[in-house]
Amino acid sequence: MVAVAKSQPPDAIREAFAAGCRDFGESYVQESVPKLDALRDVAATWHFIGNLQGNKARDVAERFDWVHSIDRLKIAQALSRACPESRAPLHVCIQVNISREATKGGVAPGDAAPLARDVAALPRLKLRGLMGMASPTADASRQRAEFRELRETYEALVAAGHTLDTLSMGMSDDFESAIAEGSTMVRVGTAIFGARQQRAA
Repeated sequence: MVAVAKSQPPDAIREAFAAGCRDFGESYVQESVPKLDALRDVAATWHFIGNLQGNKARDVAERFDWVHSIDRLKIAQALSRACPESRAPLHVCIQVNISREATKGGVAPGDAAPLARDVAALPRLKLRGLMGMASPTADASRQRAEFRELRETYEALVAAGHTLDTLSMGMSDDFESAIAEGSTMVRVGTAIFGARQQRAA
């Protein structure tokens, strides 16, 4: 489980860590950089789960252990170049747009295979699997259908020879459907920290 800590102050993360959380997710580079620097003494695993611009790749590669939102080869290449030799390879997931929403990032399911091939060949990165977000609906059957498509895309990549172990899918409102369809990693924020505070303008 990844505790999504965007907008949460360092003290809240320390409290969650003391309660047993070990993996934390952040979505905004500008917000997360000072936070992670202030939490260097916390032995957490850090996951970047938001949209990433190329000019922020170094900030992420130097501080995070995972990036879930690879949807362009250009971003993967920037992370590969920026990942310090002194650190372990950066674990990455390809984001797939299973909801077909124009406002969400991610490649189409049919485009995941060529991107996976190119990402897997980059140095300093370790392709671990796929990430996706279902439509914002309470219809569990629709949630499951979308998560099932992500799982089937994942299975096709494994059948093609990729060594993968991660299906990052499911959030506070739909993690049960995601788990039912094979999720290995859920990203939960509101159910842990409560309603998110508004970001400063």
